[in-house]
Amino acid sequence: IKSYFTGSRRLSNIFWALTVSLGGFGFFLTGLSSFFGTNLIFFSDSKELSFLPQGIVLIFYGTVGSILGVFILLTVWWNVGSGYNEYNRDLRKIKLYRKGFPGKNRELVFTFSFEEVKSIKLRIEEGLNPKRQLLLCLLDNREIPLTGIEQPMALNKIEDEAIKIAK
Repeated sequence: IKSYFTGSRRLSNIFWALTVSLGGFGFFLTGLSSFFGTNLIFFSDSKELSFLPQGIVLIFYGTVGSILGVFILLTVWWNVGSGYNEYNRDLRKIKLYRKGFPGKNRELVFTFSFEEVKSIKLRIEEGLNPKRQLLLCLLDNREIPLTGIEQPMALNKIEDEAIKIAK
């Protein structure tokens, strides 16, 4: 049995990456406009801004925002966090595969035998930021998440998946 899940390649992450990048670039251009004394953005008037201290602060926040936006875009491009869980009854093994950031440890593969597993745990947190998460509990008291970080699944669906895994 294999269960796949998405990583960071979601519409909400793309939206925030573009929003933060464009906002940061706008702040940066406004700060540069205050330095040069001319409008680099056609729809704004930055002649009333003084370079010290407003322009410097705008350039700083623009640089940080642009870097953060590019980081989020790269995270989406690399699809960090995606992967699958494979439950092999014949070999009595559980294989967890995840994609990370580029480098020598980009692909993370964890393998556990059925004998190492103590239980399957369902963690439910309601409230402003609800979480419904399946955890693989091992004999050495480690808890390894089996579900992704996407929108919380319906309670009956996550229960069905837990039952399917437990069998």
